[in-house]
Amino acid sequence: MMFLASAGDPLFVHGINFAVALAVIIKVVLAFVFLLVSVLMMIWFERKIISDMQNRVGPDRAGPWGILQSLADGTKLFFKEDLLPDRADKRIFRLAPYLSAVPAFLSFAIVPIGGTITVGHYTTELQVADPPIGILFLLAMSAVAVYGVMLAGWSSGSKYPLLGSVRASAQMVSYEAALGLAVAAVVLYTGDLSTRAIVNGQEGLLRHVLPSWNVFRLGFVPFFVFLIASTAELNRPPFDLVEAEQELVGGFHTEYSSIRFALFFLAEFMNTITMSAIVVTLFLGGPDGPGFHFLRWLWPILWFLGKTLVLLFVQVWLRGTLPRLRYDQLMDLGWKVLIPGSLVWLLILGGMLISFKWGLIVLIASVLFGAALMRARALGAARVEEVGS
Repeated sequence: MMFLASAGDPLFVHGINFAVALAVIIKVVLAFVFLLVSVLMMIWFERKIISDMQNRVGPDRAGPWGILQSLADGTKLFFKEDLLPDRADKRIFRLAPYLSAVPAFLSFAIVPIGGTITVGHYTTELQVADPPIGILFLLAMSAVAVYGVMLAGWSSGSKYPLLGSVRASAQMVSYEAALGLAVAAVVLYTGDLSTRAIVNGQEGLLRHVLPSWNVFRLGFVPFFVFLIASTAELNRPPFDLVEAEQELVGGFHTEYSSIRFALFFLAEFMNTITMSAIVVTLFLGGPDGPGFHFLRWLWPILWFLGKTLVLLFVQVWLRGTLPRLRYDQLMDLGWKVLIPGSLVWLLILGGMLISFKWGLIVLIASVLFGAALMRARALGAARVEEVGS
């Protein structure tokens, strides 16, 4: 397995000077450009994959294989008329798109995409920032992002966008808890809130066979809970009730046009890329993987990009395969399945950390409690049916 850097960016070992500040600015600019280009490629990738699934051609006019179609669409949006509804709260209406787009980039800043690289006399991590509370920062940005959707619908002065924003708030509350419990399982086993430390903790092999990634160490459940909850947080199908076009015209962004609509579009795809990268970091070892002795700095980047691309394909696959959930199904999945399941699994993992005996006791107690709860629910449903008849 590739060796990754120890805790703390070595760029700041000798303090901050002009060269160090310049290196940080270059990393920020490169990460921003990388995300923008990735969004353009992701839109093309999604349209091509879905068209193949539906036996269509997809984009094929702008550039080779239609690869410049996203650039053409973005250019068109820049020159469209920017509308402002008469009944809108003008300041909030203008601010909302930025509240959606900025957290997506800030969340990506804590993702380690490789090991270390040396340029001249300076060595730095291939990561914009590695704060000691990186995971808390991620959860904070995830919570802030929903304000963009909520305020966009509220400030539009229209009924359908308002309904979309209310749905966004309920959906965020329902799935944020499950997302946090899945992250808590990772932190529990790693003992650190730094994303770099979490990646370093997944080096090596598990029982000399499997990679020591958290997806295997934690028993798959937190991985799938995080994947489902993050998809719901992103408002992507089958959880896109916030902008359900059959019910709400366009949802929260019905009244938006031109560059402001483009910012929401940018935020959706940027969040998809960022969350896929976060899943890779927390559960799939980040840039960890086999490498060779030449170009040692390159192999972790390729592993990271490969894992992220697989997860992005899964997101597109879900979009092209699953129908949109009903709202009651959305709430049931969050409150009745993901939150209880992730909480019970977190208790079992905590018991296993103490000893195997304690983990087994928690597991048996959870199974008995779940069976009793299901029995009580069945009796209650039968009694309601009796009264109704």
